Formats: sequence, structure tokens, C-alpha cells
Amino acid sequence: MKVAVIGCGTMGEAHAREWIRIHGVHLAGVCDPIAEKAAKVAGVCRTDAFCSFDEMMSTVKPDVVDICLPTHMHKEYTVRAAELGKHVICEKPISNTVADGLEMIDACKRHGVGLYIGHVTRFGRQYSDAHKKIKSGAIGNVGIAHTRRYGGYPGIRKEWYADRKLSGGVIMDLMIHDIDFVCWVLGDVQSVFAQAAGTDRMEYALVTLRFENGAIANLESMWGYTGPFTTRFEFAGSEGLIRSHSDESGTLTLHTATNKGHAEQVDRYINQHWELMHFIDCIRSGNQAVIAPEEALRNVEIAHAALQSIETGKRVVVSDQMIPAKHAISKEAGA
Repeated sequence: MKVAVIGCGTMGEAHAREWIRIHGVHLAGVCDPIAEKAAKVAGVCRTDAFCSFDEMMSTVKPDVVDICLPTHMHKEYTVRAAELGKHVICEKPISNTVADGLEMIDACKRHGVGLYIGHVTRFGRQYSDAHKKIKSGAIGNVGIAHTRRYGGYPGIRKEWYADRKLSGGVIMDLMIHDIDFVCWVLGDVQSVFAQAAGTDRMEYALVTLRFENGAIANLESMWGYTGPFTTRFEFAGSEGLIRSHSDESGTLTLHTATNKGHAEQVDRYINQHWELMHFIDCIRSGNQAVIAPEEALRNVEIAHAALQSIETGKRVVVSDQMIPAKHAISKEAGA
């Protein structure tokens, strides 16, 4: 199967390096409007470099287009690839707006190609193991969840991050990982309340999600953190607690009434590798991916509800938002 990557920044190079490791996949070309970037990645991965998307598509004729472009460019290139009959793998978030995401989904359905959104957290071992344990009832009914994701300020290296109209800010770009994760575990969101603070080199957000099953999740994200990149999550249920912290390398801790705190060692691997392998397997087999594009779109809807709450200072009811019923997903999608 031939794959072409468009966008040769940090994520595009990471994906390209993984594609050449996957059996049965040929990295047919990489594309970036900056010739030096395309040439660098092509050299490392021993493939052809292009500055024109149209030239790459007509020359290498890939089966799959892997879109690793800034978020505001996702719709244009997803639609263009779909119109050429190519399957699409696209980095998260699916889009900046619900309307753009709907166009992407509809274009891929109309042209009979797959659309796979790279919410890579679902392929992290701590996250997938926690999801499995919670769904199996290991901690009973979840009442409260907390997540935290802190990183440096990306606008220093790439200006488009600093423009919230392009990146969506820390909620749309960074917290979206944890929005996806808690929704994967806890189901549909009923309402959102959010607060934020920031400067020209720092952005912090605290978002509270109330779920239809009664659970509440508090999500924190920050750009401009001066320490190491940090993630953590904790779910408290009626029968126990499960948590993970990036400082506690490679462990997932489960506390129950009969188990006072058992730390399980989990594998640390390159999550993108297993994500891309999964998407290729889905394209080959026709099986549904662990994340449906409609779920990725729901994440964007929730992120926009959080931004609306910050602007108005009020709670936002998600069911009043924009995704029409025909695009609704089941509570167990991706489980």
C-alpha cells in the first residue's frame, strides 16, 4: 500500500519515520511548500520530495494521504484527497470548526474513502489499559475524573499556534487529547463550563465536563509550562481509583478496597507507530477504527463549547450545539 505524507514539520517527519517501519507500506512521497523541509524528510526516509500536492498525487499515485498540516488546512486537503479517491489519515483535531469537520466527513463518505483522525492518546498503553479496566468495572461507577496536560509554548517555534483563529489555542490543540480520552471512557457530555488565563507566552485552561451518566471531569491544560512535558489522569469510582502520571514512568496504578495500590508496569512504545498500523489495518480489512470521525468531530464541538463558556462566563449545554442527528454516535463508539 502506497502512502504519501503532506506536511513535513515535527509530526509529518515523525509519521514518515514510522511509515518506513510498517510492513507492506511504501512511503511513496512527502510534500511541503518549504522545499528544505520536504527534502530533509525525504532524505531521512529515502523517498521523493515534492513542494506541490498536485504534482505528488499525479506522480506517485498513493492509496493513502497522511495529512500532517496545521489544523486550519485539514479540510482543504482532506476534501482534495477524497475527490481523488484516496483514503485520508489526518492529525487531530479533525478541524477548527464543526462545519469544516462535517464537510470532511461528508466528502469522504461521498467518494467512498476512509477518514481516520489521529487521536494518538487512544494508542498510549496507560490510556488504553485504563479505558479497558474502567469499562470492565474494575473501579465501579466513575464519579470524578481529573486530567492534566502541560507543555511548552509552541507559538515560539511556529507562529500559527499563536493565532487562535488558526490553532484554536490550548483547548483545541492540547486539551483535545484529554477531551477525547474522557469521552471515550465516560460517554456523552451534557454540559461544559470553562475558565482560562494567559499572557502572550502562556495559556491555561480549566474545563469541567458533566456527563449524561452523572460523572464530572475536570481537565487542565497549559502552554508555557517551564517544566518537562507533563500528563496525568485519575478516575475515582464507587469501588476504587485508577491513575497515571508521566513522572511515574510507565506505570498505571489501581486502588480498590481489597488492593491498597497496585502499580502495573506498562510498555512504553511509539504511540504513532501503533496508531498508523491500526489505520492501515482498517483500510485493508474494512473494519471500523477505534475512533470514528464523528467522535473526533464531537471533540471539536466540546472544545468550542468550552471556548463559548470562557467568553460568556456561563455553562454551555452541549446538546444545544451544531452536530445534526444523522451524525450522532453511539455511547459505545470506539469502545
